Amino acid sequence: QVQLEESGGGMVQAEGSLKLSCEPSGRTFSSHAMGWFRQGPGKGRTFVAAISWSGDNIVYAESAKGRFTISRDNAKNTVYLQMNRLKPEDTGVYYCATSKKGRATGDIFEYDYWGQGTQVTVSS
Repeated sequence: QVQLEESGGGMVQAEGSLKLSCEPSGRTFSSHAMGWFRQGPGKGRTFVAAISWSGDNIVYAESAKGRFTISRDNAKNTVYLQMNRLKPEDTGVYYCATSKKGRATGDIFEYDYWGQGTQVTVSS
């Protein structure tokens, strides 16, 4: 059974930083791309960042470029999302997901397993 566990969410003031972690289990983690998605209050789930199985192909949403960094450590079976210069509009539940494929993509339909999410709240 594939499971993903996110951690690292919390409350922070605007311009602050948070680092999210995701630990998947039950799948050969190193063979699959991983992604982060956000669901804001009353909104749908939207793409934030994705990283290929090898880490050499990374994709960011426009809103994340220059502020967020996705990385992975296959030896530790963990994927990270470093978020800097946070804005109130970054508020939401952040979900980690594993892709069906190895290449990074922002297409939500390419992701088949999801974590329970971790709350990020940014105050102005």
